[in-house]
Amino acid sequence: MDWSPIFISIKTASVSIFITFFLGILAAWAVVSIRSRVLKTILDGILTLPLVLPPTVAGFFLLYLFGVKRPIGKFFIDYFSIKIAFSWSATVIAAVTMSFPLMYRSARGAFEQVDPSLPAAARTLGMGEWAIFRKVLLPNAIPGVVGGGVLAFARGLGEFGATAMIAGNIAGKTRTLPMAVYSEVAAGNMDSAWRYVAVITVIALISIILMNWAAYRTGGYGHGN
Repeated sequence: MDWSPIFISIKTASVSIFITFFLGILAAWAVVSIRSRVLKTILDGILTLPLVLPPTVAGFFLLYLFGVKRPIGKFFIDYFSIKIAFSWSATVIAAVTMSFPLMYRSARGAFEQVDPSLPAAARTLGMGEWAIFRKVLLPNAIPGVVGGGVLAFARGLGEFGATAMIAGNIAGKTRTLPMAVYSEVAAGNMDSAWRYVAVITVIALISIILMNWAAYRTGGYGHGN
């Protein structure tokens, strides 16, 4: 059994959730803070779009942007000598793109469930918006934020379609667990495919357990008597 897909997937998911977690929280806070309903609706649609697009379509857009002859990809090659498409960095970009909406939607939902009287009371005490976010909004939204982070991590770990488009299926370089499952099935190696399936299933199950545990510890679910 080749262990590289496991290491590549864990490394990709870990880096992507670090990026997605903070971007998702900040984006959710920004959208929640917007007063214009029209602007809020438009931004929400744009930020949520990867969640409803087929992953291959999202990957096509990424490839169009980061391909070697495309705007961003050509910029990185010309000025930094860095090729993004079909590299490990591309697996991270794909994972961030596809997991971001889950983090954003979870964080936004959690922020919107916070009692509006709490930020209002903080404003009457002279607290600034950044202080209100850190000391009032975020602490009260922790269960939803943590749950979104776990789901985003699991989504990044299981990303396939966008990764296939922009990163390819290069053994030892961009072959993640989902790509390894596909490769083994295509080659008729069902026993090896089952081993990869077992690994990713266990990781996904652990993610769900951690999400439930974190929500319980932070008061997200009702405590039993």
